[in-house]
Amino acid sequence: MGKYVAQLSFKASDWDSVTPDLTRLRSGMCPCLSGDQYDDCCGRFHRGESDAPTAVQLMRSRYSASVVLDPEYLLRTWHASTRPGSMDLDPDIQWRRLDILDTSSGGPLDSKGTVEFAAHYRLDGERGLQRELSRFVREGKRWFYVDGDVR
Repeated sequence: MGKYVAQLSFKASDWDSVTPDLTRLRSGMCPCLSGDQYDDCCGRFHRGESDAPTAVQLMRSRYSASVVLDPEYLLRTWHASTRPGSMDLDPDIQWRRLDILDTSSGGPLDSKGTVEFAAHYRLDGERGLQRELSRFVREGKRWFYVDGDVR
């Protein structure tokens, strides 16, 4: 479970790294900007209580996992054919916002889909943007991230 999910409250020393997304999380809102409470949105996926039913929801939950520093979830939702052995998340990256730009397939009855997104962040005081066209596959009832083309 991610660093910030585990505590959901912050010490004064943490405030330098608390981003707008973490502020939303602290107030109970999900960092994926769905407008829903974290526990009812991405939190249930992070806790393993259910699986994301669409590729878009998996993408949103993976973004939220980056915000709350939960690499275990990212690895668990990465397809075995392309999954790295381990990963570290940089706590210095301050994720700011996720924009879903386009989707193709990826619904509850599809076997594959794509999601194009833009994830805004700050690092060392500089603004950044990660834009990617991500590919997903569904095996059984679970969606997995396969890979993506950085734009």
